[in-house]
Amino acid sequence: MAAIYSGIYLKLKSAKTSWEDKLKLARFAWVSHQCVLPNKEQVLLDWVSHVLVSYYNKKPELEDEVVEKLWAYLDNVIHSKRLQNLLKSGKTIGLSFSIAQVINKRLSEACSQKTQQNIGTVLSCSSGILSTPSLSIVYTAKCELLVDLLSNLSKLACQQLASDDAVGSQLFSVLHLTFAQYLLIQRQQTNPNRVFGHVTSHLLQPCLLLRHLMTARSWTQADDNHVRQHLNREIRNQVETLLQAGLFQPELFSSYKEELLPEQELQEKKKGALKNLLLPVNTVQTKLGSDFCEPALHGAVVAGSVSLLYKLFLDSYCKTENHLVCFHMFSRLFGCLKLSGLQEGMREDTLSPVDWSTELLALEQLLNLVLSNDIYNIASDRIRHKEVQFGFYRKVAQMLMSHSQASVPAWFRCLKLLISLNHLILEPDLDDLVASAWIDAKVSELRTKKPQETLINTMFQTYSKLRQFPRLFDEVLTVICQPAVDELRLPVFSAGLTVKLRECLLELPPNQILDILCLFVEKCQTLIISAVEGSVDMSLKLLSVCSVLHAFLFNMRSLDDITPSPVVLRTQSLLAKMQKGIIQPLMELLQAPRREEEKSDLWLRKASDSALLLVYTWVEVDTLFGISCSKYVSPGAESAGAVTEPAAGHWGISALLPGVKEQCWDRVMKLANSFTSTSKYCLELLTLQKMKMILMQNKADLQALQHAAAFILESGRSSMSRGESEPWDGDIVAISDLTYAAAHWHLIISNLTILLPYISLKDVEYIADVLLKTLVLAKAQEDATDEEPSISIGKVSLGLMHSSFLPEMKVLHCAFMTSLIHQFTRVLSTAARDSVDLPLQQLSAGDIPWHEEILAGCRPIDLLEAPSENKLLKDEVSLSWRTLEKVAQCIVLLAKNGRPVILKESHLESFLGLLEVASLLKLDSLLPSDCTRCFLVLLSLLANTRARVSCSKPLLLKFLSTCFHLLRCLQDGRNINSVLKVFHASDVLEALMASQLTASKFFTDVLTAPVWAQYLQEIQAFLENFLQMIIERRQSVRLNLEKFMSFLESCKPDIDAAQSKGWRNGNPAAGQLLLMAFTTLCHVVTLYLQQLPEKKPHSADVLSALLEPVVLQMVRTVEQGLQRSTSNQPLPVAFIPSVTTLLKADLSHAVQGWQKEPSGFLEQPRIKLYQEFCSQILKELPCAGDNLQFLQFSLQFLTVFCSVPELYPGKETAVTVAFAIKKLLAGPAITTQVIKSMEMELTEVVVQLLGNCSDEEFYTIMRLVLQGLEMRNVWQQKAKEVLSAVTLTKLLLSCPLSGDKEKAFWFASPQIITALAMQAKEACQDQSLISTIVIPILETVAALLRQGEGVLINPHHVALAFSILLTVPLDHLKTEDYRGVFLGIHEVLFSVVQCHPKVLLKAAPSFLNSFHRLVVSVMHEGRQKGDRGNTDEFEVILRCAHLVERMYTHIAAEMEDFTVFSAFIVAQYVTELQKVTLHPAVKKHLTEGIYHILDLCIERDIKFLNTSLPAGVREVFKDLYNDYNHYHKARKHGEEKYTA
Repeated sequence: MAAIYSGIYLKLKSAKTSWEDKLKLARFAWVSHQCVLPNKEQVLLDWVSHVLVSYYNKKPELEDEVVEKLWAYLDNVIHSKRLQNLLKSGKTIGLSFSIAQVINKRLSEACSQKTQQNIGTVLSCSSGILSTPSLSIVYTAKCELLVDLLSNLSKLACQQLASDDAVGSQLFSVLHLTFAQYLLIQRQQTNPNRVFGHVTSHLLQPCLLLRHLMTARSWTQADDNHVRQHLNREIRNQVETLLQAGLFQPELFSSYKEELLPEQELQEKKKGALKNLLLPVNTVQTKLGSDFCEPALHGAVVAGSVSLLYKLFLDSYCKTENHLVCFHMFSRLFGCLKLSGLQEGMREDTLSPVDWSTELLALEQLLNLVLSNDIYNIASDRIRHKEVQFGFYRKVAQMLMSHSQASVPAWFRCLKLLISLNHLILEPDLDDLVASAWIDAKVSELRTKKPQETLINTMFQTYSKLRQFPRLFDEVLTVICQPAVDELRLPVFSAGLTVKLRECLLELPPNQILDILCLFVEKCQTLIISAVEGSVDMSLKLLSVCSVLHAFLFNMRSLDDITPSPVVLRTQSLLAKMQKGIIQPLMELLQAPRREEEKSDLWLRKASDSALLLVYTWVEVDTLFGISCSKYVSPGAESAGAVTEPAAGHWGISALLPGVKEQCWDRVMKLANSFTSTSKYCLELLTLQKMKMILMQNKADLQALQHAAAFILESGRSSMSRGESEPWDGDIVAISDLTYAAAHWHLIISNLTILLPYISLKDVEYIADVLLKTLVLAKAQEDATDEEPSISIGKVSLGLMHSSFLPEMKVLHCAFMTSLIHQFTRVLSTAARDSVDLPLQQLSAGDIPWHEEILAGCRPIDLLEAPSENKLLKDEVSLSWRTLEKVAQCIVLLAKNGRPVILKESHLESFLGLLEVASLLKLDSLLPSDCTRCFLVLLSLLANTRARVSCSKPLLLKFLSTCFHLLRCLQDGRNINSVLKVFHASDVLEALMASQLTASKFFTDVLTAPVWAQYLQEIQAFLENFLQMIIERRQSVRLNLEKFMSFLESCKPDIDAAQSKGWRNGNPAAGQLLLMAFTTLCHVVTLYLQQLPEKKPHSADVLSALLEPVVLQMVRTVEQGLQRSTSNQPLPVAFIPSVTTLLKADLSHAVQGWQKEPSGFLEQPRIKLYQEFCSQILKELPCAGDNLQFLQFSLQFLTVFCSVPELYPGKETAVTVAFAIKKLLAGPAITTQVIKSMEMELTEVVVQLLGNCSDEEFYTIMRLVLQGLEMRNVWQQKAKEVLSAVTLTKLLLSCPLSGDKEKAFWFASPQIITALAMQAKEACQDQSLISTIVIPILETVAALLRQGEGVLINPHHVALAFSILLTVPLDHLKTEDYRGVFLGIHEVLFSVVQCHPKVLLKAAPSFLNSFHRLVVSVMHEGRQKGDRGNTDEFEVILRCAHLVERMYTHIAAEMEDFTVFSAFIVAQYVTELQKVTLHPAVKKHLTEGIYHILDLCIERDIKFLNTSLPAGVREVFKDLYNDYNHYHKARKHGEEKYTA
């Protein structure tokens, strides 16, 4: 046969053979062993390569289909296993260089035609060639071909990214591989000029464009996930590596230096002629300036690239002696930006808003790099370089100031960076800076406000440190007093700026602050006050000046008794000038006749705002200074004579602001009250200040306090009722018609503790109504979260609800409850046909004195009138309780009669909103009447309502669950017993269960939904607490429980009858509810019986008698359930806890021995029932891996079942249970997360199992575990078998073993640890097994070493752990796997350190190597990166760094014998540290740890390190040791000084 096929080559070469036949023959020849050709594989590769090369050289004419098939054939050959096996065996097979050229040509054509169709096969070929070393030589041997390939692939990737099509993975995978190959070749190149030429000629432009498009693309779900999450970042990192290695090699620095420093070049030329001068900067600039992409993209690409190139330049060359070169590079790269054209007279309108944003962002990044690398040294620049840098930065500053861009955040950040470099850069333009960046800047967006505030804060800090704050505010005043650019300026100080101002004022000398204040007061007196009347411009200037005075006076340091007297006198003088020179003239201006007619004038409104703001500021500051400083004398007191306390009953304006007449003040108040702005708000603040001053007197004027409180509430009533409001930023000057309501409500809620005692009950009800209305709105709008830290009405109301003050304000609490009930009634009455007889309607009656219970305790009563008053109060209180009893009876009656109110879906949604508000209340702190009211409302909603059939079932279940949840919250309160004053406990239980059983028929299709499980859980929790309360009260316990029991029994026949007709036609939801009720009753009674002391036999007999029928009912239900489950139908999940509870109840009776019959409760049929149930559980357990709830309930049952060995039938031994658990853990749906979720239940089962099994059974279980750890499992891809055995081993370690079982386990422990080591070594070869096998093995080994302290005496067995640690990979892991592996290795090491110190000393090299791997890994992962990745990933790295610090500390503290290795540990650390730049947070942890090791180093070690470390590493060590001496050693010495 061989002879027949030996002529194939001739046929392939023959022109007569058709191409279809040639391809068939070639495919056959490749796969067939019958075809004999010398060097067949090479011949076939050469043939296909030759054909393709000839075609692209235009020799044979081929159809496109044939060409594609030839490419496919080449691709199949390159990727075939046959070729790979031949290459592995050492056979030499290669490709010609021409095929690489053809591939490049094909990709180049695709680039020029802008089509990526039909290149998938070519990409696959290039991928196969590059990933096969013997074939990739066609690219690696000719670097130009690889550069060309990389350039073409980058261009193709750019085209794909720029299109709207979804991004696929093939092209980017090949690109990633090509980058990796090129970087490898690039590092091996010895000629830096050649590399530079390759990069600049072919790669620079496509790489920069590629990086820009990858960064700027809005990735979508349609894009390939691997590209989006992994390759995107990897390729960008590769681009940066390529550019750094290609453009900025150390050997090229001289060329950069000669080009950037022309005077240096001249000096060098004198010494000797230069050959082949390279102009790298000019080359790069030319490439950036040429058109290499779409014009619309060009500016953005260049702007994004200059900062990257400058960063790479600095990373390579930035040293102290090179700072001037670095600056010149900055100036040249700045020249590439369009911004630089503005300095040369380019028109501003040539830049669009988008251009401004990208250009300024690029400038910001450049300046940031200059600042962070200390490029600009002010002294050096001035002395040595004739201020060349300063001059350049001045030009940049002038350009920025002359082209103001207050809408662009980066503009503010650039100015901030220039100030940080040197404040003198912007000093000549300070007035323009203050005007354009602050006072006149129109900034409304939050993203722009923050950088603006940062800039102004930098100005504050700079001029504060320079002690030139007056100089800055002189400019501020000048700008304010200039004609306004816009009629309505924004306030001078925002809330955020006020905080920054306060920080600076606290550091400033008081005289400087007073200088600024005097300057503003003087300017206001001389220039503004006289010209305010009728002038809008002057009134706006006045308001700005007053806002500055307010900000300074409110945020400066207060006067006190240690303040120097001259400062006190200056302050008094200042306040006197304010009063006489500004406040009084303004008062006279505002109270002039005909002002009422001019209300609509803007100037009058602003003048009123200014006047009231100054009055409030003056009063508040004057009062504070008077209290805090005994040397201070109020200017008002000086002029009016010292008046310590106003005349009784007279609390007018003269008490606050002497010198202002009452008549004048009344007119001003009337005018100010008509403006819903700063004026009105300041009036409220002044009134509040008046209340505080009255309260500070010896005898408070009650009437004045009530009038003041009423005035404050009344001021904002109309604004609050209007409903139109906007959030307020907290700035008193920024209050407008729309923000006034938020400011007013904030004032009321913030000062409720002062206001509440002095307002009428009607006003309290008003506050409660507004609170409820705003809370409902706030909850509805909660999804639309507000980014700004502003004050809204809803936020204020929510803040009050979350605070601990509301429960203390009992009157308001009670009023809020009343308002909430009214709202429930309103919603319910829209659903009811006849709402007169509704329980909630009776509860909402307006004549019920609910608050009397609160007021009765605190109302003062005259002794003579005490009896009659007392009687009246008691009558009022009893009226409220009579109403509650009546409502309770009505609820129960309606529930029994079955006349529910039918609710629509809209009603359910409204109720849910109100219930959510109710959940904000501290329900456990309600008063008895309020607690009862709340209970009745919830009970009525559950028992007297029914949803329409069309309503959403999940929504209805959520409504019911929320009601039960709130009932449970009420049960936690101390006054819950008051509920049982108004009705019998059994009535509550009957009404609730009847309504839920009736409603349950709607839920048959949602029984598997999580919302049903939550609903059952809430009912069960409520029933459990309520039944416990009945038993603990010890009042009519038997009667209540018997009634409830008989009610449940009466419901049982109906449900059984329905279900006997067929499970599908019945009501399984009702069955589950009833079973849950029986279970809860059984559980509560059983638990109480177990806790009952033996001295109370009567109580025990009563409860036992009650328990028996419950148990019998449950037995019948369980038996029916088991009968239904036999026909391959799984047990319902809700069924299992019931059987567990039943078994506990039976066992409690068996243990107590209360039954005199020998069999007791555990008679034979009952034992058989439990055995059958156990068999069913064990049958279903291995198949239920995806149902966590079923698993947890089943394991809980097995825990109870296994605790009684007598229950085991003959065939169901402990081994059977262990085998079922092992099978479960080996199931396909079981993951490590599932195991963690049920770890507690698993441990409890195994503890009971091993505690009660025989020695023989234990040996069998041990054999099961060891079988699972056999190597054949992992070889046969049975990873889950191994996981099962490892988990069982860990569970065994958590059991308290004793006697022969303990001996058997530890006898097998060497075998276990050896098996674990071998399994780990094998599993580490497959990345997918890291989380499945490796991490559980590490956890198990750590537990084994901890438990084996003092037992594992052979050091070899402990040392086996190190072999595991040294094989586990720490690179290229997912974040979660990395965290698990790192923590696992750390725990194993820590177990060795703590429990086996003797072994550690003998195996010190292994320990140090294992620990060093952790250090290296955390340094690699924690290095500074341009793209930091997500926060969760970084949190994991920080946690790992903290673990390393902990280990260092432990080694230093606990292991004195390890001192000999301290120098070695430090050497390892600094060697790795020299290779990376760590993130500061990671570095902090590692540095703190290594400092503790340095504590162990003696002087000889330090000398040794200084001598033996290589040069670069030695520098790193010196820096580390200097910091250690400066920070750590000094601190340690300080601590030791005060240590006993």
